[in-house]
Amino acid sequence: MQSQKKFPPTFSFEFFPPQTEEGQQKLRATRIQLAQFCPKFFSVTFGAGGSTRDRTLATVLEIQAEGYPVAPHLSCIGSTRENIRNILETYRTHGVTHLVALRGDLPSGMAQAGEFRYANELVAFIRKEFADIFQIEVAAYPEYHPHTRSAQEDFANFRRKVEAGASAAITQFFYNADAYFHFIDMCERINLDIPVVPGIMPIGNFSQLTRFADSCGAEIPRWIRRKMEGFGDDTASIQAFGLDVVTALCNRLLEAGAPGLHFYTLNSAVLSTKIWQRLSL
Repeated sequence: MQSQKKFPPTFSFEFFPPQTEEGQQKLRATRIQLAQFCPKFFSVTFGAGGSTRDRTLATVLEIQAEGYPVAPHLSCIGSTRENIRNILETYRTHGVTHLVALRGDLPSGMAQAGEFRYANELVAFIRKEFADIFQIEVAAYPEYHPHTRSAQEDFANFRRKVEAGASAAITQFFYNADAYFHFIDMCERINLDIPVVPGIMPIGNFSQLTRFADSCGAEIPRWIRRKMEGFGDDTASIQAFGLDVVTALCNRLLEAGAPGLHFYTLNSAVLSTKIWQRLSL
C-alpha cells in the first residue's frame, strides 16, 4: 500500500435525501454535529433511475448554501445524455463541482438501461462535456460487485472508470481489511494511481446491516455474524460490539496508509461521532 500513503487522509460523510420535513430537520442536526470534524465533503445519494433527483438536488443545494463542501451522487442507468447534461449544468451553475459518478440500479419495472450502460461511460461523458471542471469519485468493490461474473471482470470495470477520468474512488463498505489491502495491491501492480478511500458502515442494527450486505455483495465475516446473532434483540450490546469492530477496522486501515475514511451515516451522527472520537482524529 505504498502508493496510498502519499495521499493526505481525508474524511467524508454520506447522506440520503430525506422524504419528509421531519427527516430534513434530522439531517440538518446531523450535519451540524458532523461538520465539527471538518470533513472534506458531505455526499448525497441519488435513487435508482434518478428516483430521488429533485430531493437530491434540493439537499445538495441546501448543504452548499450552508457553506459545507458537498458531492452529489449521480447514477446514469435509465438516463439520457441530455438529462445528465442538464443535471451537471445545474450543479456547475451553483458552484457544485465534486461528484460521485455511479452506474446505479434500474428502478423496479423499468426495462431499459437508457443511453449509459456502465459508470465508465458516465465518467467519459462528463470529461468530454465538462473537461476537468468536476472532481469525479467512483465506486470500488474490494469484495467484488454482486453482479460481476468474475474477480477479473470486476477489476477490469474499475480500471475502465479510472482510465475514463476518475479522480478518486470510494469503496463499498467491508469488514475484512485484507480485502481492501488486496484491492490496493492490484491497483499498484498496474499503476492505477488514485486515492481509494475505504467506505465505513457503522454497526447499529444487525438485521438492517445484513440486508445492506446481501444487496451490495459485502461480506459480514462469520465471527461477526455469530457474535451479533448471539446478542438477539439486545441493541445496546450490538452497538457496543459494533463500535469495537469498526473502530479497530478504521485504526488498522489508517495505520496501514489508507487515504481517509468515508462514513455511511444513514443520516445519523451518533455512531460515526463515537467512532471518530475513539479514533482521536
